[in-house]
Amino acid sequence: THRKVTSTVVTTVETFSTSLCCVVNPGVHIYVSELKIPHLLCDRYISMIFFSFNARGLRFFRTMIFAIEEINNSTELLPGIKLGYQIYDSCVSVPVSVHIAFQMANGQDPVIYKGDNCSQSGKLVAAVGDSGSTPSISMSRIMGSFNIPLVSHFATCACLSDKQQYPTFFRTIPSDHYQADALAKLVKHFGWTWIGAVHSDSDYGNNGMASFLEAALREGICVEYIESFYRNYLSLTFTAIGEMKILLEELARDPPPPRQWIASEAWITDSNLMRFSFCAGAIGVAIQKSVIPGLRDFLLDLSPSKVAASSLLTEFWEDAFNCSLTESEKVFFIYPYTETSQLRVSNMMYKAVYAIGHAIHNAVCEEKNATVQCDKHIGLEPKQVFTELQKVNFSKNGYHVSFDANGDPVAFYELVNCKEQQCSKLTFVKTLSKILFSFYLFVSKVPVSVCSESCPPGTRKVLQKGKPICCYDCIPCPEGEISNMTDNPDCFPCPREFWPNSNRDACFHKPVEFLSFDEVLSIILATLSISGACLAIITAIIFFHHRTTPIVRANNSELSFLLLFSLTLCFLCSLTFIGAPSEWSCMLRHTAFGITFVLCISCVLGKTIVVLMAFKATLPGSNAMKWFGPTQQRMTVVVLTFIQVLICIIWLVVSPPFPVKNLTTYKEKIILECALGSAVGFWGVLGYIGLLAVFCFVLAVLARKLPDNFNEAKMITFSMLIFCAVWITFIPAYVSSPGKFTVAVEIFAILASSFGLILCIFAPKCFIILFQPEKNTKKYLMNKH
Repeated sequence: THRKVTSTVVTTVETFSTSLCCVVNPGVHIYVSELKIPHLLCDRYISMIFFSFNARGLRFFRTMIFAIEEINNSTELLPGIKLGYQIYDSCVSVPVSVHIAFQMANGQDPVIYKGDNCSQSGKLVAAVGDSGSTPSISMSRIMGSFNIPLVSHFATCACLSDKQQYPTFFRTIPSDHYQADALAKLVKHFGWTWIGAVHSDSDYGNNGMASFLEAALREGICVEYIESFYRNYLSLTFTAIGEMKILLEELARDPPPPRQWIASEAWITDSNLMRFSFCAGAIGVAIQKSVIPGLRDFLLDLSPSKVAASSLLTEFWEDAFNCSLTESEKVFFIYPYTETSQLRVSNMMYKAVYAIGHAIHNAVCEEKNATVQCDKHIGLEPKQVFTELQKVNFSKNGYHVSFDANGDPVAFYELVNCKEQQCSKLTFVKTLSKILFSFYLFVSKVPVSVCSESCPPGTRKVLQKGKPICCYDCIPCPEGEISNMTDNPDCFPCPREFWPNSNRDACFHKPVEFLSFDEVLSIILATLSISGACLAIITAIIFFHHRTTPIVRANNSELSFLLLFSLTLCFLCSLTFIGAPSEWSCMLRHTAFGITFVLCISCVLGKTIVVLMAFKATLPGSNAMKWFGPTQQRMTVVVLTFIQVLICIIWLVVSPPFPVKNLTTYKEKIILECALGSAVGFWGVLGYIGLLAVFCFVLAVLARKLPDNFNEAKMITFSMLIFCAVWITFIPAYVSSPGKFTVAVEIFAILASSFGLILCIFAPKCFIILFQPEKNTKKYLMNKH
């Protein structure tokens, strides 16, 4: 077994006559044995923990050395100045990290390089580290007090962006604030709203989970449970990979039901974790993949002699080959140490070293006459490096390096899907055919993870009492309202002239209803109307053909013809009530109806008066007929009709009827009808007709027992009785009938009263004319009289 150690990189600067020596130490998880820290402290912390060698961490450490050697061999960056480095083991321990931070801030031991160009002491100006957020927090608090910049390549806690608490902290890896947003959006993309969350009980885990929960809340994602754990919990065994490996190994003992893993960048690309079968199909965000030219050759350049010179490399060698070090062995491929095709965190380390190098370069070098000259005798202070780090802006190997006001880089992530220990990049997700989900489901089927199924359009979400917002019932939208999207929290009403479809997920124009000519009811009413008009015309023809006969002459033929003309108009005016209302039809239908009926009633009234006057004229000494002759009869009809015409004109001038869309009678349809305009005008027209009808009825009742060969007085009485009955029942029927049936009731009243008049007054006479001509003689008339 071996100890796993966490290193912190420290940078120091020494001033000499000919060179500037820097000590830089990487803050990555590596295995080291020759460390300049109190091992007793480290050993005490890890006395009950066992380790295996972490080749990935060694690659981080070697990448740092590679970057330093590139800078030292560069003729453009820090020419003539060499950087050195020291490695400190923090043992993934906050107390050890604090001890290292104090040691670095208080002074350095003699530097590694002891040539003619370096003194025996160095001055700390910057550090790279730590890999973990919690150790970085502790170190940054201490080093910030001395203006010493700390550049981390793997500490992602969003809390470290707080410049009031960590003023000299920088990092080349994005903050967890962006990762939390990315993970929440990824979960939302697949419709997973009911999830569980696991995090380490550390600053990294706690702050990262807090950021994720905040982002999940914004996306409408519910977390069923949140579990936290730490590596030294008694039920767990600490391993080299960290908390996640502990969890996965525990799950491997008793495999859980199939689960879809959504991984953070801390472990999504770690092959040691992806080897667990139940992790296959994991989806997550990863640090941007990169390529560092020459790094692979550098990693492979480990001859036995170089390995033997370092206990760290010796430990790596023996662990890799499971044998003792010999002169005949050579490193060809050791995964993941030599895996450089998908460098991610290693590139963050590479950029961190170069960021410090550029900051030192900008502090001590300047360009003169197209050549770079560096002041090798300047007394470089950490604050100068800190100031220059804030302004760093360069590109290396195609990757940009700069820091914002919080010391954070521009955030870049890759979406990855892991399959059999290999993670491939996703170009966000245009097709499901390239994604392998957990537990080898069909590639085209996305796993479902919801507390409640989505509410389809036409329903709304109602939260279940006492449960999270993702647990709800789907309630159909109430009448008149729709929801046209999935999982709508509310339904909304359709516009006034619209109505929901049967599914209540869309609004359609309400059907417009009126008494149209193509309806069965309209056809029946129109047929009756035309039939009545034809009947009146036929009656007029019969009367005209027999105009010289006693029965026609005895019943005031002039008023009879005028009455038949008015009845024809009454029948035909009912047609104006059928069809779509317009401004002209609305005005015409009511006024024509009012005037023609007054004309009709005036003629009947005239005939009734003639009967009364004729009886009185037969009495001795009576000259009543001279006061109600043909001229008076005509004037009576004209005056009575003119009064109705005047009422209609006033109505049309003041407030005429007009077409209107009735949206209140029925919620689901529009009734196109004629509004009365002035109700006083409408009821004035009807009232005047009713007044004349009642007056005519009274006179007819008085004349019904008078001697009359053809019983015209009785027939007028019956006709007026029918007329009044029809229009008295019309009023409540008109008021209570909805929509187009209001118009139908009005047409029916017109036709019923018109048929009552023509049948009662003219049918008996026509019967005698056509079928009993023997009664249509003067002799019969005289004898009857």
